[in-house]
Order: sequence, then structure tokens, then C-alpha cells
Amino acid sequence: MATSVLLRPCRRYVRVLDIFCRNTSSSATPSPKPLKKKILSYLNSRFYDMENIINWSILLKHWRLRKKNAPFTFTENLYGKYVASVYFVLCQRGSARFQGQEEWFRADKKGKFSWDFINHKDVPVEAVDLSGCLVNYDGLENIACLGELKYLNLSNCPNLDDFCLSRLHVFKDTLEELQLSGCPRVTERGLATLHHLENLKYLDVSDLPSVSNKPLIAILLEEILPGCNIVGMSCKTP
Repeated sequence: MATSVLLRPCRRYVRVLDIFCRNTSSSATPSPKPLKKKILSYLNSRFYDMENIINWSILLKHWRLRKKNAPFTFTENLYGKYVASVYFVLCQRGSARFQGQEEWFRADKKGKFSWDFINHKDVPVEAVDLSGCLVNYDGLENIACLGELKYLNLSNCPNLDDFCLSRLHVFKDTLEELQLSGCPRVTERGLATLHHLENLKYLDVSDLPSVSNKPLIAILLEEILPGCNIVGMSCKTP
């Protein structure tokens, strides 16, 4: 019993000495950081760099979109509104056809096209195909001057929205065929603005994911466009 009592202060001394040695050695030569702390420290130092890269990529995307839909005023002043409109369409990698002709002027996969359309500067444009293009509200201004347009294809345009559809009223006297299938941003509000197109004979509104209650919208379209063949929305509920 006496031996155990005498050993207690010795054990305490050994523990204190061990702690002191550890603290001394750690202060002299710091231990390396754990891998987790190293990763967090690296990510923290690079966070603002990644954030700036993302912001710049977003700004660059918007800048390209604005540039692609800028007004072709200079071309219009040189060659007239028809050539300027066709030039805009071809730069969007779309296609266009002049009145009274069967030939379509198209851009190839690389965006190259024939410049022969300049020879038709006095011929109205009656058909425009912008399907799958990046046209937006501002870009439609480049074709708004086509007072003889009969055919317009805007299907699968990712930037086409309700505001764009509200701008189509400029074609109310001539447009006969309109294709809007596959446009993800078009809703029932935009479709309601099509009542201005009194001469429309064919309308494709299939595959519009943002349009809810399609049977009801189909009834609405039939009421506002009584002489039009509407494709893509059935009045029958599934």
C-alpha cells in the first residue's frame, strides 16, 4: 500500500514531463497539416478564381448572343432590307427564299454560304427558316421588315419566348405558316398573342414543355385562329 502511494507522484511527474516534451517538439518543428486541411486550404485559395471564371463565361455567352442578334443596319443601308434580312438569317445558319423562286439560300454546317442573294436586293422574301438558331427578341427586328413573309420556321429555338411571339404581329397580313415546335420557353401567354395572325393557315405547336393544360390551350387557339390547321395539341384529354 505504501509503495503504490509513493509511485503516484512519480507517475504524475512522468506525465507532466511527457506533455512538456511533446509541446516543445511541436513548437520547434510543426507537424504537417492533415490532407483534409490541405485540400480545404487549396480550394479556399482557388474559390474566387473559379467564381471569376464562371462569371466571365456567363458574360461572354451573353455578349455573343447580343452580337449574333445585333441589327444589320449597315447592310440594309448598302443593299436594302431584303438582303439585310437574308444576311442575318444566313449568319444565324438559317435559310431563306425569295418570292417567286424555288431555290433556298442556306448556310452549311460550317456557317458558309453563297453571296448570290445580293443579286435579289429588290425581290421580297417570302420564306424564312430559323429553326434551331439562337434568334431572340432583338434579332427578330432584322426580319420584322419583311412585309411579304408567308412562311416562318422558329422551331427548336432555345431563346424564343413569349415576348418574341408578341412581335410576330407585324406579319398579320401575310403569314400563312408558322412552326414553333420544340421551343422550351414558349408558354400559353405567348400563344395567346398569335390572334393577330388572321391569315395563318398552318400552326405547329407540338413539343412545348412550358405549356400547361394543352387541351384547354388547343381550344383557345382554335377560337382565335378559326381558319388555321393547328398541329401538336389535341383537344382530347389523355
